[in-house]
Amino acid sequence: MTAMAPTRTSPDLSFLLDHTSHVLRTRMAAALAEIGLTARMHCVLVHALEEERTQIQLAAIGDMDKTTMVVTVDALEKAGLAERRPSSTDRRARIIAVTPAGAKMAARSQEIVDRVHEQALSALPATQRETLLRALESLVTEHLATPDKSAQPVRRARQ
Repeated sequence: MTAMAPTRTSPDLSFLLDHTSHVLRTRMAAALAEIGLTARMHCVLVHALEEERTQIQLAAIGDMDKTTMVVTVDALEKAGLAERRPSSTDRRARIIAVTPAGAKMAARSQEIVDRVHEQALSALPATQRETLLRALESLVTEHLATPDKSAQPVRRARQ
């Protein structure tokens, strides 16, 4: 049977990106769990601190559907880290406001995220780190910036 398998002419880019992404997500989840956060909670806190944003805007930034976003904000509210408030610019909209405790938690979680990223990149020589990051940034902002539409939508891996 193996003789029938097609010969690879280049490394399996899909596997390489999927595998490294999966391992990085599991390491991030474990590290953030130590302070009681998920990656989604971290994402909401950090981006809500940057400027006044609605749940819909934060969901788009974090690539979350509405249900996931509501559950995430509910958890942040329950923990006293964020709250829903009326927008100062649009009285129909509600924004996610980070509490002082949430701002402290965001600072702690950002340190954790930075450490996990640094640990992952430390496996490479400095010149390769820069090359990898520039190449990925180029792909994300150019050729692979937008997913293609397909008859069978591709589901993203759950975090």
